[in-house]
Amino acid sequence: MSADRSFAGDATRALAGQLIARRSVTPEDAGCLEIIASRLTAIGFACEFINRGGVTNLWARRGEQRPLVCFAGHTDVVPSGPLEQWDSDPFVPVERDGLLYGRGAADMKSSLAAFVTASEAFVADHPRHHGSLAFLLTSDEEGDAIDGTVVVIDTLRRRGESIDYCVVGEPTAVDTLGDMVKNGRRGSLSGKLAIHGIQGHIAYPHLAKNPIHLAAPAIAELATTVWDEGNEFFPPTTWQVSNIHAGTGAGNVIPGSVVIDFNFRFGTASRPQDLQERLCTLLARHGLDYHIDWTLAARPFLTGRGALIDAALRAIRAETGCEPELSTSGGTSDGRFIAEICPQVLEIGPVNASIHKVNECVEVAALPRLAAIYRRILEELLPADV
Repeated sequence: MSADRSFAGDATRALAGQLIARRSVTPEDAGCLEIIASRLTAIGFACEFINRGGVTNLWARRGEQRPLVCFAGHTDVVPSGPLEQWDSDPFVPVERDGLLYGRGAADMKSSLAAFVTASEAFVADHPRHHGSLAFLLTSDEEGDAIDGTVVVIDTLRRRGESIDYCVVGEPTAVDTLGDMVKNGRRGSLSGKLAIHGIQGHIAYPHLAKNPIHLAAPAIAELATTVWDEGNEFFPPTTWQVSNIHAGTGAGNVIPGSVVIDFNFRFGTASRPQDLQERLCTLLARHGLDYHIDWTLAARPFLTGRGALIDAALRAIRAETGCEPELSTSGGTSDGRFIAEICPQVLEIGPVNASIHKVNECVEVAALPRLAAIYRRILEELLPADV
């Protein structure tokens, strides 16, 4: 093992800047994966592009033996928003006061750069390392996520391939690098609920049936229902309304229906089919004429204590001095797809305070430390030259 841990300082900063400069607004990759594939090919990776629907996906692997350690992430970014609110061009990487600014700086081009430089340094020191190392990268995470990571996972499953350990580069830290990592995520179950009434003149309510009035008591009960108590790893399930649509636009017409968009965020204490059944039972008890279109966007996943978490915690302590908190908070990530063929998935990345915001940024000094964390994980999971 190299004694010099500063190996990735300028290299990680330079590659992060190169990636930020690519206008890879979802689902565009804008050449980011070509840059990464070129670097990986140079150190012995076999690179395979598995593209679909205008989305660019890269599966790169070095080695054929188990265990297989995978770095996963995305090159696509959200739109910049109003350019006049940025202090500098969001697609021109700029360093100010120790921070690197640009769209994707935190979510998640710095992580991608650290993945690459960590792998380059690891392979240089361990050219005949034990096991295998892989990258699974996509340009469809911030968008619909239907032609991205899930496509690669489906391809690997059909080929009978699996992953032993996966580190996703999502920005997980709260105040300082290493203070939080994600060892799971909640599931997401959405519904589009249509409640039917009878349209009529607002001056003759006895001849109509107002679906908004009919829905109101049910919505109030749904909002106060305790769906579960959560558990050691996940908070209690929540139910939230996101949109309500009704009316013709006229001020004198009782609408014939109301459409309510809602979402459950749930952990392993509840199954999606149980949530669906309980909600429908409640609506039936209120005597509503309704229809629901359901969308299960994500199932919850959880990685318990094991080799990956132990290696990550030791790496973070060594590089930052932090005692990391394991958390399942936040939204969904592509870890939900990877968990289908990988028993241990962990998300480790930079501070997330600026993600999706104007003037997104990452601490420059954190970049070599992030790369060093990733490298230490590789050294522990793929420890011996053969």
